[in-house]
Amino acid sequence: MDAARSMLARLRQLEARVLPHGVLDVARQVALFAAAYYAYRFVRGAVDGKAAEAFANGRELISLERTLNLFFEPAVQAWASGQSWLIDFASWMYVNSHFSITLGALVFIYLFHNSSFYFVRNMFMVAMGLALVGYVLYPTAPPRFFPEWGFTDSVSEFTGIPQDSVAVNALFNPFAAVPSMHVAFALMLGWPLARLVRRRAFKVAWFLYPFLVTFVVVATGNHFWMDAFLGAVVAAVSACVAQALLARARPTVWAFTPVRARAAARAPA
Repeated sequence: MDAARSMLARLRQLEARVLPHGVLDVARQVALFAAAYYAYRFVRGAVDGKAAEAFANGRELISLERTLNLFFEPAVQAWASGQSWLIDFASWMYVNSHFSITLGALVFIYLFHNSSFYFVRNMFMVAMGLALVGYVLYPTAPPRFFPEWGFTDSVSEFTGIPQDSVAVNALFNPFAAVPSMHVAFALMLGWPLARLVRRRAFKVAWFLYPFLVTFVVVATGNHFWMDAFLGAVVAAVSACVAQALLARARPTVWAFTPVRARAAARAPA
């Protein structure tokens, strides 16, 4: 009996260290991101059948960049494609950064920097809401759909899986170019983690991570630089909302550096 009680006490201590707010809080966070997924399903229906508009918007971006003498994406992709290891790395990063790296980073923050997780989560919720509005109001075909300008689909060439279909489905919206959420996610994870991790090398790596992702989305022909810029704007607005509004509403829980109060440990959001 004593051995069983001792084992149970150790398990509770382990749970308190690994899951500071318990299993229910984990379920709550999963539910929030699942709700975001269903929001994307709703948007899928809203943009289906708008291929002509998406292509027209993509051509407008090209025209605007050419007017500004900043239409450099074909040159960037051509340079990267001239070095097979670089374009393969960029394609791999494009496939993995948006989901695998993002999910891994969120789990890491939750487990090891839990007091700051809720601020990052709030940024994500705001950013995803803004992105959905952008996808509905301004569906845009990505550069890879414009081979006449010299673009190629390096990700398809790398994976061997075509992604040049203009069909929208539950997991893939080919017209979700504006804003670039690859860049927004990278900023909302990279710069907070640069402040949270201790080792200088990791701080530098996470600080540079958004710049790497920006290069990746342009080099692979999946975003114009203006998409990346607007993704950064979305991240900035989301950070401001999370800090100026949400963190003030619940400073002990939703601030990036919250007060370590017992109440906060008992009442996560």
